[in-house]
Amino acid sequence: MRRTRIVLAVLAIALAGLVIGGRLYRGYLAGVLPAAVADVGDLTLPPGFRISVYADDVPNARQMAAGPPGTVFVGSRSEGKVYAVVDRDGDHRADAVHVIASGLAMPSGVAFRDGALYVAAVGRVLVLRDVARDLARPPRPEVVTETYPSDRHHGWKFIAFGPDGRLYVPVGAPCNVCPPPGPLHATITRLDLAGGRPEVVARGVRNSVGFDFHPATGELWFTDNGRDWLGDDQPPDELNRLTRPGQHFGFPFCHGAGLPDPEHHAGRACEQFAAPARLLDPHVAAIGMRFYTGRMFPDRYRGGVFIAEHGSWNRSTPSGYRVTFVRVEDGRATSYETFASGWLQGGVAGGRPADVLVMPDGALLVSDDKAGRLYRIAYTTRR
Repeated sequence: MRRTRIVLAVLAIALAGLVIGGRLYRGYLAGVLPAAVADVGDLTLPPGFRISVYADDVPNARQMAAGPPGTVFVGSRSEGKVYAVVDRDGDHRADAVHVIASGLAMPSGVAFRDGALYVAAVGRVLVLRDVARDLARPPRPEVVTETYPSDRHHGWKFIAFGPDGRLYVPVGAPCNVCPPPGPLHATITRLDLAGGRPEVVARGVRNSVGFDFHPATGELWFTDNGRDWLGDDQPPDELNRLTRPGQHFGFPFCHGAGLPDPEHHAGRACEQFAAPARLLDPHVAAIGMRFYTGRMFPDRYRGGVFIAEHGSWNRSTPSGYRVTFVRVEDGRATSYETFASGWLQGGVAGGRPADVLVMPDGALLVSDDKAGRLYRIAYTTRR
């Protein structure tokens, strides 16, 4: 009975809308309100593309990393688990999902290299060596480093190896907006696995939960989530480009394209900070992103960026809940468009894209942490 009352109360809040500071936020519960999982037939893609369910038993699926042929590793946040999703027969549908680690602190980030799986669990980076030898009996995680802050607010991480062989690890600001309390907060770092402390390569980064390296130049490009509570339409989320180590991207002083923070700008001129490569829509929660390096999709997509937009939580009309595409030409982000949508229906989300991953055959996987699914997007009309 108590559980029924709680559910009814949540539904009542959702129907009435949430009032915060005297303003109505009907979109507040779009991502958390119980809802049926999105029907594949409701998901919309450009002509010639087809989406299908790759795996549907991966609770709270977040970042993905390609492992040995047929294996995709997936982190989670609220579940505290890491999965190995296996397609044994190559039919583009997973045959098994193994839990290879559990009881971890928001192990959202995963990266695979030389047979080992690296996992970011808030203040620690762990490694599962020779991880694919027996997925039913996985190795115990070993600690690589415990040097990162332990804050859980923006503490989950997206990680990846760079062209320099080092592991890149972001550290979010432990707040909505505040001066970074420690030298690693609001940064992106890189870690030499042979030893040493994290090296900061980018500062003024509020909360990056997605990045990739340009396939030609090796430059780091990353998404960053804008601060909350400046209204529905500001600040924008960002796609950024690191052209030299040590650049500052503005947080907490400035946001987007020269928007001073009303409380924390400290008289700083926004022009002194690195400008975004592309402004994204406000509050869409742009997280997982990858350059498209496959050969399956039409030429216009090659070298561009796919972004998983997890979806807004404090916008009066929900935004995001989709996959977008940014075209990149000569190092410039020249367009921004919706690529896959339909997870948001009637103001309620039947899914929340969390990451994208280019598969060896050129198909694009999309993780959905609300539905616990991985989707596969393929191009079916050949020229």
